[in-house]
Amino acid sequence: MSFAEELETLPEALVPAEFGRFRQHLDPLWIEEALLATGTATIRRRRLPAEQVIWIVLGMALLRNESIERVIETLDLALPSKKDEAIAKSAIVQARQRLGEEPMQYLFATTADRWAHESAARHRWHGLALYGIDGTTLRVPDSLENWDEFGGQHGNGQRGGSAYPQVRLVTLMALRSHLLANTYFGPYSTGETTYADGFWRELPEHSLIIGDRNFLICDDLCAMSRSGEDKHWLVPAKSTTRINRIKKFGKNDWLVEIELSEQTRKKYPDLPFVVLARAITYRKRGFPERTLLTSMGDVERFPTAGIIALYHERWELELGNDEIKTHLLDRQEAIRSRTPVGVRQEIWGILIAYNLVRLEMERAAEEAEVEPTRISFVNAVALIRYCWLISTTRPLAPGRIPERLLDLRRQLKLLLLPPRQPERRAPRVVKIKMSKFKRKRPTTRGRK
Repeated sequence: MSFAEELETLPEALVPAEFGRFRQHLDPLWIEEALLATGTATIRRRRLPAEQVIWIVLGMALLRNESIERVIETLDLALPSKKDEAIAKSAIVQARQRLGEEPMQYLFATTADRWAHESAARHRWHGLALYGIDGTTLRVPDSLENWDEFGGQHGNGQRGGSAYPQVRLVTLMALRSHLLANTYFGPYSTGETTYADGFWRELPEHSLIIGDRNFLICDDLCAMSRSGEDKHWLVPAKSTTRINRIKKFGKNDWLVEIELSEQTRKKYPDLPFVVLARAITYRKRGFPERTLLTSMGDVERFPTAGIIALYHERWELELGNDEIKTHLLDRQEAIRSRTPVGVRQEIWGILIAYNLVRLEMERAAEEAEVEPTRISFVNAVALIRYCWLISTTRPLAPGRIPERLLDLRRQLKLLLLPPRQPERRAPRVVKIKMSKFKRKRPTTRGRK
């Protein structure tokens, strides 16, 4: 029986009011503060005031298969009119335009700063809050405005460029709960490391950030380490990284000097000629040898085997990106908005909605006394969507999730995953090759 079918069989007695806590994670004061700080609070009486439009954007993220009109109707977001008329599509477009992107960005920053950092602090490793950093992309609708603003991949042989405009995102995630702590995004042509510039000094003290080899940028890592107490990094070495061994800590564990290239020293004259780091070399069965570089030089506090095992938690961020793109967005080719402002507004709403789901999952995990990654994201999203759509009564307040909903935390038997298999192997393979047919290219597409 599928998860959706199991939901249909649940008895009426299991429909308490406690699930309303999901909406209550977003403090109304935060919403009011976001509107006031960005100058978008509604003064005149409208059927879709700004605070309701925020919930429309969040509803668009969670109810991907529903039209915006259906989202408004389901969540009862439109204030009543004298004639009890339905909201016109033009009124919805105008309401989103009035809101803009800034309140959603402000609300994401406020909530992420609170939720993700508190979560990372609860799930420490040897006294360090764990974060991962990585980049990904999102497709956006094929409009001239989006092509001009965001661009896409350039042509590469017979395959050509990307079929849709693309937004590049770089995210900072609390690895053990998948809550997003921060995100920067924009045109595809801007590289991941450029978007990541803002992360390094924002990292809290007593923390560790894990990234792939693309983020082995000595000036950023050195600046981060110097910007606060007990701030560490862990990244794999590149094939071109020049390392000199200085002192042996143990088997395949060394204190090393990383030689900076002449180009790097010219660009950052304040950096030393070499950067000290700890290098750990290991080989995982079925994979090539890998060298990890880290600032965690205290051998007693940070054992070799622990660092090797910890590095592989970086893949939690890859799983988080998959949760957003594959499951929250339902594998759709692109998000909905056809203008750059609408795209940015919608992306902030998607990120907030993702964190809301992940926050509720973390609370459920605490009650079940398991790790947050033991709760199924796929089933949690399905349950939340089901709860929003089955309601037959009006919410008690505009935008509030109806009280007659399934209680997510009491249904953990449907959400609990088996323990992870750390030695499981899943090498990357191509299952379906690219088509040999030529791509269809509209003649009116504008690109830069």
